[in-house]
Amino acid sequence: MTLAEARSRAGELSRLYQSGVRDVRAHIERERAADEAARVAVEAASQQAIKDAHDRQRYTLRALCDLYLSNLEREGKRDSAKSARSLFKCHISDEVASLAAKDVTSLQIAALVRKVRESGKERAAGVLRSYLSAAFNAAKRAPFDSALPADLIAFSIEHNPVDAIPAIAVQRGDRTLSAAELRAYIGYLLRIGHETGPELADSALLLALYAGGQRMAQLLRARVGDFDPDTATLRLWDGKGKRTQPREHLLPLAPHAAAMVAALVERAKARETERAKQEGRAPELAGLWLFSTHGRVAMNPETVSNRAAEVCAGIGGEAFNVRDIRRTVETMLAGLGISKDTRAQLLSHGISGVQAAHYDRHAYTDEKRAALVAWEGRLAAIVQAERQPANV
Repeated sequence: MTLAEARSRAGELSRLYQSGVRDVRAHIERERAADEAARVAVEAASQQAIKDAHDRQRYTLRALCDLYLSNLEREGKRDSAKSARSLFKCHISDEVASLAAKDVTSLQIAALVRKVRESGKERAAGVLRSYLSAAFNAAKRAPFDSALPADLIAFSIEHNPVDAIPAIAVQRGDRTLSAAELRAYIGYLLRIGHETGPELADSALLLALYAGGQRMAQLLRARVGDFDPDTATLRLWDGKGKRTQPREHLLPLAPHAAAMVAALVERAKARETERAKQEGRAPELAGLWLFSTHGRVAMNPETVSNRAAEVCAGIGGEAFNVRDIRRTVETMLAGLGISKDTRAQLLSHGISGVQAAHYDRHAYTDEKRAALVAWEGRLAAIVQAERQPANV
């Protein structure tokens, strides 16, 4: 201090003392502590602002969706993950996707869903809403649910903005094919296959039909090792719903379907053997896909769906898709007198609840085999335009 500064400071302290502050030193220390606390608070606020900005850039809606999809894939729900990824990519704008997930509002989600719905894609709008809701719910539950990835906790989701948006009811399909339409469908697939050689997608459509209306996505995941030629049993894996592990779904096939699978097994083995010979290695047979063009990956369900649309157009008449074929099979099975429980086991749907999960361990093998034998008899009669055989 200069002498002038010292005199000025002494005057300040004197006036402070004369104002009634007797412990001037303590007063000064309190002021210094307050100034330090204010400085620390400002610094902390600045650091928090930097962290918030970083989090907003890192923990975006896009990042939340990606992490949710990765979790679906880890759970073995690859088809669901693929479907959700396509919806997110097509219908979530970059503007909303780049927002911090915790800052996304119900109005912004509603605008996304409304845009899809107004474009005429009502089912896609409903599915988009469902997947977004599931992603936010997963992040919301992550701090408390050890089964969910810990990485979701960092998104700091405390509420689900999708909750305010009403669910969109799925429009139930009611299209079933008549016997004449089913005859034309089978005839078209067999005729094309006879003229140009069996197309793999056509084989998938025929097998799904003859095997009792199986879900195409599950059928296309079948491998060579899933078929037991001694018992003519094909094993599929049903991962639909909220299962954490896919459920084993066994199909004791009737003769025609079993022959179709055996031919697919031989096709896959022959291709792998030839490929292994060319590459100078031992063939790996058990893990081969039954339905694969090049043997590397399973056939995409969309490929088969597109092929079904081509078949539908080739036949003419009212449009139908693979779901309509599945519905037709169950309807005709009911007409054959196959019980509702056996149909549920055969088509692998509606199998849930305490009874099914914990107590009913019956495999329904005999019932499913009898149903599939009766079903092949019904298809043979349809192809030959004969009378429907007697009920089982």
